[in-house]
Amino acid sequence: MLEPDASGATPPGELINVISRSVSTDRPAIVAAVSGGSDSTALLLLLKDFIKRTANAPRLVAVTVDHGLRSESADEAKAVAQLAARLGVEHRTLRWSGPKPATGIAAAAREARYRLLAQAATDAGTDTVFTAHTADDQAETVFMRRQRGDGMGLAGMAPATLFDGKAWIVRPLLETRREVLRVFLKSNSTGWIDDPSNVDRRSERARVRAGLAGPKGATSDVEALLDLARISAENRKNTGGAAARLVSQFVRQAEPGLIFADPAFATADDRPAAIIALRVLLAVAGGSAQLPDEARTEHLLAQLANPPFRATLSRCLVVARRDGVWLARELRDLPAPQSVRGGMIWDGRFRVVADGSAEASIAAAGDEAAREGEDSRNAPALALRAALAARPVVTGGSAPGPAAIPVAGPYARFLPSFDIELVRAVSALVGASPISDPPCSGHNVRQA
Repeated sequence: MLEPDASGATPPGELINVISRSVSTDRPAIVAAVSGGSDSTALLLLLKDFIKRTANAPRLVAVTVDHGLRSESADEAKAVAQLAARLGVEHRTLRWSGPKPATGIAAAAREARYRLLAQAATDAGTDTVFTAHTADDQAETVFMRRQRGDGMGLAGMAPATLFDGKAWIVRPLLETRREVLRVFLKSNSTGWIDDPSNVDRRSERARVRAGLAGPKGATSDVEALLDLARISAENRKNTGGAAARLVSQFVRQAEPGLIFADPAFATADDRPAAIIALRVLLAVAGGSAQLPDEARTEHLLAQLANPPFRATLSRCLVVARRDGVWLARELRDLPAPQSVRGGMIWDGRFRVVADGSAEASIAAAGDEAAREGEDSRNAPALALRAALAARPVVTGGSAPGPAAIPVAGPYARFLPSFDIELVRAVSALVGASPISDPPCSGHNVRQA
């Protein structure tokens, strides 16, 4: 963890080294998310300094997202634009337009922010967006997740996260304390904007932040939380890798939408790996945004070893026979017919690719299509009918027409880099699009 030295400063070279381990020079450009706060302002200066020192460095584009939730936000975006101009850095302000939800505003704002940043990356011809999450942010995240008993979540934020299958969100400062960045800014005579929401005690994060910064919130508390994140991330990566190998060895797609696991999967010696593999397979087959409960999945795995057995979990129909285990989308709560929007996620299982040039709609195939497609294939009739009936059917649109591409449901929007091996195995299984490599494999090695 990078902290100030005895004089309160950190050698600038150390900060540049942190950045250099994160920037892939084979990208034509990188986008930096800059709100004007101390963390993102420091990130902008560090990226600018790195690029100035580096031959064939990528183009730097600073992007400010104006959520329009505070009256000061437009002026703050202008201040960032002025700073970028002084630094000679290209800058864009993107606004979250349209109606805002009455509840869940923080989650909606986060989704909008990443969507706009991903679009900015696409416009800049890159897949890389840098954000300025710090070690303090990481400690706060782990503290809150620990309070909720979130086992996998104790790994905290990943050093890189793939958003919407197209933009890597890179966090190079996860091992750097906020105070280091503020000392750096002061040494460069650069100010920053303090967002009042960061100290609003109505927010859980603000309360946790105040607690970790207060008299009882010693540096050792932050260090302990970061150690927990590192250990949890390493365990998550290792277990995910073992789960990926189980999927590759014992699981195949019998028919589109119908997953088959060999009987050896249910009796695998590595139970933690088998449990996480089954949790992901259930969520992917059922189109669930969240993984099913670990305890319920562990109980189900034990039952699968003693067929015949039938159950449902996470919208997934599970049929165990002596020849293996079959998973298909349960036929409840399928989406009603709806208009196609390019990039939409349908039923948590498919991403729709469409140019929007003509009206098109998407719906489940339905029981009639299932009856027409049923034959003597060696699969349980119930599971096969469910898989056939839950297939997406896209109608309308200009040639070649919209297409529905399978996705690994829980990871379709956000894929943390420490889960990439398992998600790649499941994506290959269901025929999802290939997943690109993170652009920053060299940084935060203990978590990558």
